Amino acid sequence: MSLAPHTLARVFWRCLFLQAAWNPRGMQNLGFAYAIDPALRELYPDPAARQAALARHLGFFNSHPYMAAAIVGGAIHHEERVARGEEAADQPLTYKATLQGPLAAVGDGFFWTALRPAFGAAAALGALVLGWPALVAAVLLYNAVHLWLRFRLLRDGYLHGDEVVLDIRALCLPAWADRVRLTAAVLAGLAAALLVDRSAGGLAGGLLTAGAAVAGFYLLGRKAPLLPLAYAALLAGVAVGLLGGGS
Repeated sequence: MSLAPHTLARVFWRCLFLQAAWNPRGMQNLGFAYAIDPALRELYPDPAARQAALARHLGFFNSHPYMAAAIVGGAIHHEERVARGEEAADQPLTYKATLQGPLAAVGDGFFWTALRPAFGAAAALGALVLGWPALVAAVLLYNAVHLWLRFRLLRDGYLHGDEVVLDIRALCLPAWADRVRLTAAVLAGLAAALLVDRSAGGLAGGLLTAGAAVAGFYLLGRKAPLLPLAYAALLAGVAVGLLGGGS
């Protein structure tokens, strides 16, 4: 049994609204059930069997909204096996419970603390150099990246089931997150330097600001204590002010 491509396309579209019905009790459970419903309608022609399948996906679920695409795809993979009588009905739930926590951590580390800040820093720098078109480009590129990854995760989860973890490991997202964070620090430093150079700090103040921003982001990424970094940032700000006052 294999789902029709248009059914998977509907599932992918609905995955984009995973958190639209977020609630304190089940968190993303309603969004998950809404996303997987087109697949269940095709897998279970009998209304009673379909209702039972949908009901088991109304339990608690919470993961990173992008990485959850792999869990939706894998749950469909297991539901196909349940529909064929090859697995017990609780296997899709075991799959979901096993992966939702680890994939939440991977997604938070890559998307929320690396990719999104990097595109934000790129947008800030681009806006200073090119104006508003840079903001539009940053938004379009960020969405292109995350939508491509979400589609790939849904497809791999559906095709490979439990082995989707090997596909995710091959993406090396934690390693990429470290590289992207460093890139974000550099971009933020350049944006700060350009902003200071255009105001009162001059070139020297801009370079000092850039160095402080890059060093601060790097040290925070290395778990450096926040309070000493805050004092260092204050001293850097005083130095920039002195440079600006002397120019």
